[in-house]
Amino acid sequence: MAGETEQSSEEPDSHRPERLRGTLLTSSEGRVLLTGMALAFAYIFWLGVKLLVSPDEFQKLIGMTAMNVMFGRAAAMAFGYSLEIGHAKVIPICMIVETILVLIVYPLFVFSWRHLLVLKGLKRIFDRIDKSAEAHKEKVQKYGIIGLFAFVWFPFWMTGPVVGCVIGFLLGLRVWINIPVVLSGTYLAILAWGLFLSRFRDSVAAYSSQAAMVLMIFLIVIIIAGALLHGTLSENKNKNKS
Repeated sequence: MAGETEQSSEEPDSHRPERLRGTLLTSSEGRVLLTGMALAFAYIFWLGVKLLVSPDEFQKLIGMTAMNVMFGRAAAMAFGYSLEIGHAKVIPICMIVETILVLIVYPLFVFSWRHLLVLKGLKRIFDRIDKSAEAHKEKVQKYGIIGLFAFVWFPFWMTGPVVGCVIGFLLGLRVWINIPVVLSGTYLAILAWGLFLSRFRDSVAAYSSQAAMVLMIFLIVIIIAGALLHGTLSENKNKNKS
C-alpha cells in the first residue's frame, strides 16, 4: 500500500480525474461509493415524500438524522425516543444513516489516502478519522476481525463504524470482509441501544411521563457533551504531540 501511495502522490494532478473515473467503475471502493450514493438518494427522496405528506414527522426525522451524523447513534436514538418515535422507525433510520455514512465516507477516505481525490473541505475530517484509527489500530489488530466487530459495537466515543472501517482498511482487510463486519457490529449496537433506551424511557414513564422526557433530554445532553469533550481532548492531545 505504501508503494501505491507514493506512486499516486507523484502523479500529475491532470491525470487524477481520469484515473478516478476509471476507479469508480472498476474498484471495490468505487462500487461501494456508488451504492452509498444511491442509498443516500433513496433516503433523501423518502424524506422528501415525508415533507409533503407529514411535515411534523419530517422535522423529527431530519432532527434525528442530523443528530446521528453529528453525534452518533446513541444521541440520535435518544432524540427519537424522546419524541415518541417508535422502534419501527428509530432503529431502521439509524441503520440506514450509519450505512450511508460508511458506504460514502469509507471509499472517499481510501481515494484521499491514495491521492486519487483531494477534497480540501473534508481533509480535516479525514485527518481526525485517520488519527483516531491509528490510535486504536493495535488494540483491534490483536484480536483481528473479532476485535474490529467489538470496536464498532462498543458504546464509546469514536468507536463508530466510520473509524472502524478505516481501521479495517489500515489492517489490510478486503472490502467484502471489512464492510460486512463493521456494519454487523453497527447494527447489533443499534439494536442494543434501542433495547436499553426504550426500556429506560418506559421504566421512568411508569412514574411520570414528564420525568421520562426530562431524563431523555438530559441523556442526550450528556452524550453530546461527552462527544464534544472527547473531540476537544483528542485535538489537544494531537497538538501536544505535534
